[in-house]
Amino acid sequence: MLSAKLARLATWNKARAAAAERYSELLAGLPRHHAAATMPGNTHVWHLYVVRFAGGAAQRDAVLSALHASGVGAGIHYPFPVHLQGAFAGLGHGPGDFPVAEAAAASMLSLPLFPHISDEQIDHVVGVVTAAGLLMTPTQGCSSTPRASARATTWGRARGSGPSPTCCRGR
Repeated sequence: MLSAKLARLATWNKARAAAAERYSELLAGLPRHHAAATMPGNTHVWHLYVVRFAGGAAQRDAVLSALHASGVGAGIHYPFPVHLQGAFAGLGHGPGDFPVAEAAAASMLSLPLFPHISDEQIDHVVGVVTAAGLLMTPTQGCSSTPRASARATTWGRARGSGPSPTCCRGR
């Protein structure tokens, strides 16, 4: 089964890249929004399209609730920074040790992104996001941590293709 999917990987990557480009274009007019960048010589597979909210967790959670209420599957993939996860407790780090990572974890939300997402679905997501709260900046998910709180809804995770963890370093 994996070899059958592998044959489609390049096509799916191009489709996700096109969807990410559409998100970036539609979100570009929002205040304090900066398009995610890929370093020259690299190709981004856009496994996730992550946005950050200036209002932190409260604003992010309000937008997530609005997305879920409108039938959109979106998720918080990294609700806790690495230094606050149990597996790393032995390192002795606590809240406040890495404030940038903590602020990012409190404000990030993964929007639906999968190879077969339609322009109409992206338009709907962007409409809900812009109505519910102002974006701060898109970012890229860069860790292979377990899915935290993604909720399967009408179409955001159709065909097993909604947001999921990835490692995509390089901005």
